[in-house]
Amino acid sequence: VSTQSTWVYVIGGCDGFEGSRSYFTDVGRELADSAVVLTLGCGKFRVNHLDRGTIGDTGIPRILDLGQCNDSYSGVRIALALKDALGCEMKDLPLSFVISWFEQKAVVVFLSLLHLGLKPLRLGPSLPAWVTPAVLDVLVKEFGVLPVGDAKTDVATIESAKGMS
Repeated sequence: VSTQSTWVYVIGGCDGFEGSRSYFTDVGRELADSAVVLTLGCGKFRVNHLDRGTIGDTGIPRILDLGQCNDSYSGVRIALALKDALGCEMKDLPLSFVISWFEQKAVVVFLSLLHLGLKPLRLGPSLPAWVTPAVLDVLVKEFGVLPVGDAKTDVATIESAKGMS
C-alpha cells in the first residue's frame, strides 16, 4: 500500500441475487477513491462492474478479482505478503474483510480467516442460521466479527480505524 492507496478491502464470499442484497455494491460505492478492492467468490459480481480507476499511473486497477471462493487462499497470501512488505503485524495492516454468506463453503473461508486472526471481519448481509445470539456474542467478543450494517456507516467506521484490530 503506497501513498496512492490508503486501504485495501477484501470483498467476497457467496451472495444471492435478491435485489435487497445490495450491501456489497453500496460498500464499493462508498469507499474512498484511494481504496483498493480485492474480490473473491460470487461477491465479486456485486462490485466488479464499478469503475474505481487505477492506482496512480501504474495502470493497475483498483478492483482486482482474485477468483472464486476456492481461490480465497490467494487473498490470504496477498495479506501475508503485504504484512511482510510493510514490516508490520497482521493487526496493523490497512486491510478490511467484508464477507458475504450464502453457501456452506463460505464457512471454511470464514473459519480460516478466524484462525489467522484477521479481524475485524464484517459478515452479512444476513447472518447464517447457525449464528444464534449466543454464537454471535462469542464471535463479536472473541474474534472481532461484526454483522454488516449500513454500508456508508460501516465504511466510515472502517476508514477511521488504524488497522485491522
